[in-house]
Amino acid sequence: MLNPVRLMELKRLKNTFEKNHPRFFSFLNAVSKNAVKEGTVVEIQVTAPDGACYRTNLKLSASDIEAIEKAKAQIPR
Repeated sequence: MLNPVRLMELKRLKNTFEKNHPRFFSFLNAVSKNAVKEGTVVEIQVTAPDGACYRTNLKLSASDIEAIEKAKAQIPR
């Protein structure tokens, strides 16, 4: 169980992140409703300021989906 003070801090950080990137949580919400199923491929690309590019992907398994659902239940609303 999370400490209530820590939970409030996480909520504050989430709110700040959401203010800085307002479309990101809408994107995650749409993905979680429509695309998080076994066999879905998630691709991540990060481009550093110097132009270096890092890219990977993964295919979701049943255990991945279970972990995502448990993690979602822990996120402060």
